[in-house]
Amino acid sequence: MRILLLTQYFRPEKGAAQVRLWELSKGLRKEGHDVTVVTAFPNHPEGIIPPEYRGKFFLQEEMEGIKVLRTWIYPVRRGRFWLRLLNYFSFVFSSLYGIMRSGPQDLIIVESPPLFIGFTAILASRLKRAPYIFNVADLWPESAVQLGLVTNKHLIAMCEWLEKLFYRKAKKLSAQSQGIVEGIKNKGIPARDILWLPNGVDTELFRPREKDRELEASLGLEGKFIILYAGTMGYAHGLEVALEAAAILEKEEDIFFLLVGDGSQRPELEKIAQEKDLKNVRFIDFQPLEVIPRYFSLSSINLSTLRRYKLSEGVRPAKVFPSLASGQPLIYVGEGEGAEIVKESGGGVVLEPENPELLAQTILRLKNNPAYCRELATKGREYVVHNYSWSNIIKRWLAGLQE
Repeated sequence: MRILLLTQYFRPEKGAAQVRLWELSKGLRKEGHDVTVVTAFPNHPEGIIPPEYRGKFFLQEEMEGIKVLRTWIYPVRRGRFWLRLLNYFSFVFSSLYGIMRSGPQDLIIVESPPLFIGFTAILASRLKRAPYIFNVADLWPESAVQLGLVTNKHLIAMCEWLEKLFYRKAKKLSAQSQGIVEGIKNKGIPARDILWLPNGVDTELFRPREKDRELEASLGLEGKFIILYAGTMGYAHGLEVALEAAAILEKEEDIFFLLVGDGSQRPELEKIAQEKDLKNVRFIDFQPLEVIPRYFSLSSINLSTLRRYKLSEGVRPAKVFPSLASGQPLIYVGEGEGAEIVKESGGGVVLEPENPELLAQTILRLKNNPAYCRELATKGREYVVHNYSWSNIIKRWLAGLQE
């Protein structure tokens, strides 16, 4: 089958969606399908297009046998919502050129958000005479409304209408979590028309490793008990709780918080760390996927955080799976689906959101109980190997597509 993947976000960008879509592309090709990707020039989350992609409207690449067609996008650094709309719509229109250059297709897979890519999906479906699957990685605009990021009632009403339109036109919907599945069902979509494409992990890349002494020395972290957060730093992640816990633990000289990644909230988080003069916190830029395991090798405890809001109940952060696979215990600060996965795995400790005192106490408790930490790490690794390897996820997804 000839499959077109339409997504604003793709490698070499770093992030959960980019990893999931890359693994999906590779998995579909491994199953014998011809995969073409139409995507934007890399720019997320920094809002900067790399030099090798600048000054172009269209570029064709090949990545491990997968044809990748890139089209122009208006890059936006962290800014107002209206600027992000300009970023979204620039790709909505430019991607049509990539679609026209993609050749005949039998099926189109569309990644949302951004929601507005649904316009392109409908036009692409007509141009290619191929049905589309709308893959929902976030219930939008609901999540933005609950977080207070979108407040204009007219815009919200318009987006809700568009959401229903794009869902109705799709052959099937696909969801990234069971919470999103339930949210889609609540909009009147029958369960038989919803596939499940959860985040997973490459269990060969993310595995227990010897400590990377070279990296440890380059960062000046010899002898430190490292709390590692590796992922996006957005508003919904509520990483302020980690900084507040770091302030509480400041007198524990060997405890160090290493925060690897980027996102809309990173400047604010860095400002907080500077104002509190936190010597036990360091921010590291987003790293290529193949480099991240080096940072996990330094970690004593992995950390995943979410702010308290209703839709977090259906969120399963992608960082949970490499965190469990890499051989360290995980502290999950949050509620809902992600918390249930961590509990079921036996690979970590679940804490209520926005409670830095409890987080600090739990870090100290785990630090003082290395045998318990080893037990958590072993259980977590076994759980993800059996349940969340990418090969198994994609085979199940394809089977659902045929039903």
